[in-house]
Amino acid sequence: MELAVESLETPALTKAQLAELLFDQIGLNKRESKDMIDAFFDLVTDSLVEGTDVKISGFGNFQIRTKAPRPGRNPRTGEPVAIEARRVVTFHASPKLKEQVQNAGVGS
Repeated sequence: MELAVESLETPALTKAQLAELLFDQIGLNKRESKDMIDAFFDLVTDSLVEGTDVKISGFGNFQIRTKAPRPGRNPRTGEPVAIEARRVVTFHASPKLKEQVQNAGVGS
């Protein structure tokens, strides 16, 4: 099923717009659409918080990466500061998504 994202007015795709697309193109009612989008993002978030990678076939992988502590500096003052260890989320697009994005940019 093809979702018509290009008709959206803003450059960012929001959760509300995703729910509206489910309502328009699949026929779920608005409440079900919103609940489904919220449940999907809650599941992704909960998995990442627990340290579990999220793999979406044909789209990409969300992974948790632990960054080591390192020295840094305050860009305003130049003063050295310690940057603490932290966990970050990374996203790696699938080859299929990369190809679709690359082909969409050809001839634009």
